[in-house]
Amino acid sequence: MRDEERDQRERPERPRPVPGALSGLPAGSAGLAVTELVAAALRPQAGPVVAVGGAVVDATPAPVKDWAIRQFGTADKLVLQLGILAVLTMLVMALGVLAVRSRRLAAAGVLLLGAVGAVAAVSRPDSAGPTDAFPSVGGAVTAALVLHLLAGRLTAMRRTPTPAAHGAGTRAEGTAGVLPPAEAGGRDRRSFLLAAASAAAASAVVGAAARSLSTSRGQDAVASRRRVVLPAPGSPARPVPGRARLRLPGITPFVTPNDDFYRVDTALTVPEVDATAWRLRIHGEGVRRPATYSFDDLLGRELVERDITLTCVSNEVGGPYVGNARWTGVRLADLLAECGVEPPSRGGPADQLVSRSVDGMTLGTPVEVVMDGRDALLALGMNGEPLPFEHGFPVRMVVPGLYGFVSACKWIEDIELTTFASYDPYWVRRGWAREAPVKTQSRIDTPRPFARPKAGPVMVAGVAWAQHRGIAKVEVRIDDGPWQEARLAAEAGRDTWRQWSFPWQASRGGHTLTVRATDRTGVVQTGRRTRTVPDGADGRHSVVVTVE
Repeated sequence: MRDEERDQRERPERPRPVPGALSGLPAGSAGLAVTELVAAALRPQAGPVVAVGGAVVDATPAPVKDWAIRQFGTADKLVLQLGILAVLTMLVMALGVLAVRSRRLAAAGVLLLGAVGAVAAVSRPDSAGPTDAFPSVGGAVTAALVLHLLAGRLTAMRRTPTPAAHGAGTRAEGTAGVLPPAEAGGRDRRSFLLAAASAAAASAVVGAAARSLSTSRGQDAVASRRRVVLPAPGSPARPVPGRARLRLPGITPFVTPNDDFYRVDTALTVPEVDATAWRLRIHGEGVRRPATYSFDDLLGRELVERDITLTCVSNEVGGPYVGNARWTGVRLADLLAECGVEPPSRGGPADQLVSRSVDGMTLGTPVEVVMDGRDALLALGMNGEPLPFEHGFPVRMVVPGLYGFVSACKWIEDIELTTFASYDPYWVRRGWAREAPVKTQSRIDTPRPFARPKAGPVMVAGVAWAQHRGIAKVEVRIDDGPWQEARLAAEAGRDTWRQWSFPWQASRGGHTLTVRATDRTGVVQTGRRTRTVPDGADGRHSVVVTVE
């Protein structure tokens, strides 16, 4: 019996996964807090969550991106970041369990995670260089040290003999100055809990400091935007006819407010650019006079104001990623002409304009389209105010008639003239089309899908668009009946959408309402459904309602 007691006393307690897993949480939070602080001090885009998230976005196939946009809308970036944090949480918990058995292996695992973040950061298109690895490296070293400390406390708890192994041993029966097993175990538990709580508290303090520093770094950009006063445009937009705005419940307003305007891009953190330090460079093939412009240079030129509808190529038939705004900016064609650029139709060697954003995004636009006389703008204002940061402040591109992925570069800082044969921009490398004119589309806004209107007069209404071609006709079909022409609101311009309405005498029962548009070139919206990849969705929008 004494041999069994001695064996139990000398055998360490079997590792318990729950305390080990919990030790990984404060270690992970400490590492993440340090990464945030270092990234805030250097570059927010160098943080591992942002860098890894950007790498995930880059590696994700186009159909999966399309699915994410459909499912989560503008919250897709938040969902991605939360997913990365969830994976990190599971990994550090697993490493915490491993640390109870082998602190060295667990530390190596943490450092490996840091290496992944560092590689992702320095390989991003907008990387500032080797220093972008510092946030991930600093966070990994911190997490490894904290995990090593906490695992040591857990190991001490494991090695403390249990009271059962000593029978009814008491202080009096033990060696002088040595705590009984129960008290020693309690001391080790208290030591572990104190260390874990201290790590969590320190993480909170460091995280708060990181957020404060990040906020202060962005204050210059915020202040520069507040100081912007848009001069009166030299070429103002034509007044919108009163009959272009239908006053119908449920219909999309003619002008989309800035806060409601769709946002689809790959930036996990919105770049906050100081307009006073911003510069735009124009260079490349056929640029006889390369130039660099400041924000004030553009602000001092004649400003052009136009109503233009933008559409995202990820917009499904009947989808929400389309909006109309009044944009204020300078004509891009004028800047290119000053730099000596000629379109291909006039002998220019470049047929592609590659615009680059401060976050490394590249978009390719046909030079011929930009210089064909349409109102292609470098926009500085949106609906009468400086561009919001989310929509590209200080400057973005707006080209009517093209989907955004080939024209609407936000936070633009570089324009290079090149050829389609020699360079594939970001989206083209991922299977999207090189040239993507907006397709003729229409949408039913009211009644909503699965609505239950009362029998009798029901107003069917919505919007239709075919930017730079214009909408000539909209028709509605009830079930399998004939196409009937809808009433078009007045046209504000061929670069904007048009509202439409159709008074329907609804009868009881289930009905399918379908809409189609015809543009001013005579193209009728097709009934053949296609997905968004590679050059935008096709098909007719329909809704099912039950008339009571």
